[in-house]
Amino acid sequence: MASWLQKTFLTAEMLRGFIQGNYQLLRHQPQPQRSGQMQLQGLHAPVKVFTDRYGIPHIYAQNEEDLFFAQGAIHARERLWQMELNRRIGSGRLSELFGSVTLEVDRFIRRIGMHRAAQNEVELLSDKNKCILGAYAQGINSFIQHNHTHLPVEFTFLNLKPQPWQIADTLLWGKLQGWGLSGNWEIELIRAQLISEIGPERAARLEAGYDANHPLILPPGTRYQGLNPGLFEQYDQIKTLSGFGTLGGSNNWVVDGTMTQSGSAILCNDPHLGQSAPSIWFACHLVAGPINVAGASFPGSPGIIIGHNQHIAWGITNAVSDVQDLYAEKFQPENPHLYEYKGEWEEAKIIREEIMVQGQDSPVIEEVRITRHGPIITTLPPVSASQNGRSQTPTEVPLALHWTGLQPSRIITAVNKLQVASNWQEFCEALRDWDVPPQNFVYADKEGNIGYIMAGDIPIRAHGETLTPQPGWTGTQEWTGMIPFEELPQTYNPKQHCIVTANNRVVDDNYPYYISHEWLNGYRAERICNLLTSKEQLTPDDMATIQMDQYAAPATEIVPVILQLKMDTPLKHAIHEILRAWDYQLTAESIAASIYTTFLRKLERIVFSAVIGDSEPLLHRYLGKGLSALGNVNGNASRSKPLLLRLLQARDDNWFAQSAIPNGPTSWQEALERAFTATIETLRDQHGSNVLHWQYGTMHTITYNHPLGMVKALRKIFNRGPFPYGGDNDTVNMGSSSTDDPQTVTIVPSFRQIIDLANLSRSRVILSPGQSGIPTDTHYDDMDALWRTGASVPLLYTETEIQKASGEPLALLPDSPS
Repeated sequence: MASWLQKTFLTAEMLRGFIQGNYQLLRHQPQPQRSGQMQLQGLHAPVKVFTDRYGIPHIYAQNEEDLFFAQGAIHARERLWQMELNRRIGSGRLSELFGSVTLEVDRFIRRIGMHRAAQNEVELLSDKNKCILGAYAQGINSFIQHNHTHLPVEFTFLNLKPQPWQIADTLLWGKLQGWGLSGNWEIELIRAQLISEIGPERAARLEAGYDANHPLILPPGTRYQGLNPGLFEQYDQIKTLSGFGTLGGSNNWVVDGTMTQSGSAILCNDPHLGQSAPSIWFACHLVAGPINVAGASFPGSPGIIIGHNQHIAWGITNAVSDVQDLYAEKFQPENPHLYEYKGEWEEAKIIREEIMVQGQDSPVIEEVRITRHGPIITTLPPVSASQNGRSQTPTEVPLALHWTGLQPSRIITAVNKLQVASNWQEFCEALRDWDVPPQNFVYADKEGNIGYIMAGDIPIRAHGETLTPQPGWTGTQEWTGMIPFEELPQTYNPKQHCIVTANNRVVDDNYPYYISHEWLNGYRAERICNLLTSKEQLTPDDMATIQMDQYAAPATEIVPVILQLKMDTPLKHAIHEILRAWDYQLTAESIAASIYTTFLRKLERIVFSAVIGDSEPLLHRYLGKGLSALGNVNGNASRSKPLLLRLLQARDDNWFAQSAIPNGPTSWQEALERAFTATIETLRDQHGSNVLHWQYGTMHTITYNHPLGMVKALRKIFNRGPFPYGGDNDTVNMGSSSTDDPQTVTIVPSFRQIIDLANLSRSRVILSPGQSGIPTDTHYDDMDALWRTGASVPLLYTETEIQKASGEPLALLPDSPS
């Protein structure tokens, strides 16, 4: 849960009075109706909804419009509060509920303008997409009308009546998701801050690049041959801006039948996203006419995002592509609505956003300036500058965001086509319309074929990659188009018989277009490849084992270095024996995992502070702490690890020459000894002198946080956890935490699927904590224990199996207006 939201609920005085008078209401909420009959205005024909023992609904409709109407109603039944909160986040309307504590969040979101882009997009929708989105919205609204007297308790708690769901709300949700998966603007800003504070030469030393020993996605099994060239040159270009003042994870894989016991393909996927109560995902099964699709959906949006139909299966990971650029704009001092472009003054579009704040009579006005590059969303911090020996007054540089997500999207068309695609050609045709965010899609079909496509709109830039904010006034740094779909990375039935993606680098430098400089490490991809090829005739059980793997590849290089240090006390001798016997698995029970991860953090801090200095905020941002109110990690998380290992292997003491830290280490040996001493002190202070009490799970836990669970008196009702949890950023079974709060796991496999094309009814899924958003409902947390232990539940597919495993269905019936 983002820290700003935690602050919101911890400081909202209005909540305390409610708790005292309505505690019993919280404990006795109305349960979702999952059987019997429900008459809903807007349906054309009856719809049957079978809910299995884990709360997964199987929706059978007689036509497509009723199908998506029913999905909207079921999403509302299970997740209405979550949907309401998400649309308020995306539209900058939190302060209407929570007062001034969320005002800065709302101001930032209003500047970005996802809500404006979504509203503008409605008029551009095709008739079919309007019909689908309209039916979905009508299903939500009909459910709200039918249940207006017993809505989820959060609405009562906040004295809130939900406004009708609009088509634009669904489009907004897609853009909010795209924002969360497109963080390049933040990395550009961090690079700019590094350059501003420590200079381009020192900043360039901190660029990790992509390790030459890590695998590429295409072609499978190949290695990257070098690091990105020209980093220093690009960093040095920032001086152009300072002239007027300054410079602000997932896995999927697919194997064909030659590698499986059944002789058919198996496709696996586990998207890594923030974990909360309820989950971001909702599993369901949709049946109407040619549609027979099952998998994971997003409450707030119709269709299935990842899963399978009767012919094909697919899974996605974030392509980590660069779809955002920041442009420093020059505004006219006398008229801040005019900005320079190619020597001329152009007038910015001015949007007057009114933000209602609870407890205030008048709205807060946010004036948004929009240039040809996009909205001004932030500024670079002021620093002193000197040009030609003349002192300049420090100023802030306004930054415009150019982001593909603010352009009209075709993603609804792509999802609709995916639901009914029956072969590779139709799959590819569907993904022509997948634009934001770009994703790595893996594919399998009943005929035994497998494939991969990177799908999405990726800008072509006039000067290739852009790593830092660019001058907006020159006209030389513009986007010139998008990479043509036919030229996006893709492969079909590769000779390696398997495809693995884990946010790692896709192509080498021979690829003619720039995609990204922010690829994640290749540790997870390499581990998956090794496990897939270590056994013949793979089964779904083998795939489940791989999904739960917590092998820490970097530890194989770091632990031997620790073992070479002086072990001159009984405690150090015990540590030596524990590390020497370790299997490099970051399990919650492991003592060695605690020692390794703590040592790694201490060493990172010592090594990179030598270049960055003693600025805690800047160090944390470089190591992955998020800048914005919408996320607590950024794309740098764990990317410095390969650089650290390369430096550790070289052991060049010049790294510490002219250290930015007073009394810092002067050699690698001294840095290692200091890191080891600090590791022991930290673990002993936190967990005592008995090394047997240093299990990883005591210092690395997961909690499923509900927004209202931020209030101490409500935690037991709304939250689940904390639970011991293993893994880190680079294990297949990810357990990522932020650099400034390493004990709190924030990003995990939010949904796991294993699809067996030999028999789709043997496919498995799991999310956590459960399907329901109602805290007192059985399905609120009934998947959690299964998820944490690596178990899964069947994604039933045939109607006979579904009826057998479900109780009485819920009949949704047309209701004529009175």
